[in-house]
Amino acid sequence: MSQSRHVPVMLQRCLDMLAPALTEPGAVVVDCTLGLGGHSGALLTRFPEARLVALDRDKEALRLSGERLAPFGDRATLVHAVYDELPEVLDRLGIPRVQGVLFDLGVSSMQLDEADRGFAYAQDAPLDMRMDQTTGISAAEVLNTYPPGELVRILRAYGEEKQAKRIVSAVVREREKEPFSNSARLVELIRDSLPQAAKRTGGNPAKRTFQALRIEVNGELSVLERAIPAAVKALAVGGRIAVLSYHSLEDRLVKQVFAAGAATTAPPGLPVVPERYQPRLKLLTRGAELPTEEEVAENRRAAPARLRGAQRIREDAE
Repeated sequence: MSQSRHVPVMLQRCLDMLAPALTEPGAVVVDCTLGLGGHSGALLTRFPEARLVALDRDKEALRLSGERLAPFGDRATLVHAVYDELPEVLDRLGIPRVQGVLFDLGVSSMQLDEADRGFAYAQDAPLDMRMDQTTGISAAEVLNTYPPGELVRILRAYGEEKQAKRIVSAVVREREKEPFSNSARLVELIRDSLPQAAKRTGGNPAKRTFQALRIEVNGELSVLERAIPAAVKALAVGGRIAVLSYHSLEDRLVKQVFAAGAATTAPPGLPVVPERYQPRLKLLTRGAELPTEEEVAENRRAAPARLRGAQRIREDAE
């Protein structure tokens, strides 16, 4: 158990952002990314009148956080689901609208810390990377079976890896000799295929490739594209949503959904904007908020975090 497990990223700011919506008795808050329950436990503690619904696709995370949240009894409902399944989950539980939603889109510390899951590039492990190990294809299968052009696209789009072509041609050459199964071989191959200058910037040179594979394996961006609008739709008027993202692709998606909700949809030139064209959301952050130096010192995984928040201010137009 590393210490960073116990320090949820930007916790205080997430709680403060959601607070105005969660003080009424019976308020429901959804933690879409339960992980080890750090944010969830803090939400239940700070808002004693609130009820929590928490989602995670990782059964091991559900088991561990279930133990952690057991003292809160029936105030916490934990559900095995991916966060774009939020509408179905709320429907099943008979909850029409919620007062708060929180997303922490980082890979759970647990997944990074458990060597055998293959998320971390710092230690050798099977190249798996599935957040839900009961379904889907592993990172090794992606590396061994995807056509080169598709691998280049993934590394560029999801890892923002400038050297994607070099890395992929090395992968293709090597996988013909022997399929990939473990992370150490991939890390070594990436090191060997990068020019000197590229190795000197920004931490472990394998970081971007591992991020890209993780996003592909778990369909993270397509899930997020469905999940953020669904979460906004689930908010009652006055309800608030806070989203922590960790790379520019996620942050851009969140920004677009919030900006669209906060804009008027009226045709230009109307002297008075009718209700149905009025903005649905009010932005709670100017741009994205960044962690403080203290927060980064306390938990290095907080460094790339970006926090955005919005409040539901009116119903959707029928």
